[in-house]
Amino acid sequence: LMSAAGVWGGLVQAGGALRLSCAASGFISDDYQIGWFRQAPGKGREAVSCITSSDDTVYYADSVKGRFTISSDNAKSTVYLQMNNLKPEDTAVYYCAADPNGGSSRWGCYGMNSWGKGTLVTVSS
Repeated sequence: LMSAAGVWGGLVQAGGALRLSCAASGFISDDYQIGWFRQAPGKGREAVSCITSSDDTVYYADSVKGRFTISSDNAKSTVYLQMNNLKPEDTAVYYCAADPNGGSSRWGCYGMNSWGKGTLVTVSS
């Protein structure tokens, strides 16, 4: 479902900003749970943020709260991740993901079964 089109990583200095976008090949309904995961070097995959439009719920990992903002344009089947005040520990491969089966994003990002191609974000100190 999720496409790599528009997903651009890059090299950013600490304190800088970057926006990731990910387009789905198919329609995203308001019931879908969509979001972003990342995997840092030597670390496991981590849920960064996800959103469910139908119940207006959003989840953010504690490490990114106040710095990252997720948004979606379901008419364009696209999810975005605005990353501000980046830190070196944000360095990771980022993946967009979706769960067409739906679910609230209040407590986390579970059941993702459609994954986009990862893109590397490197934050230098």
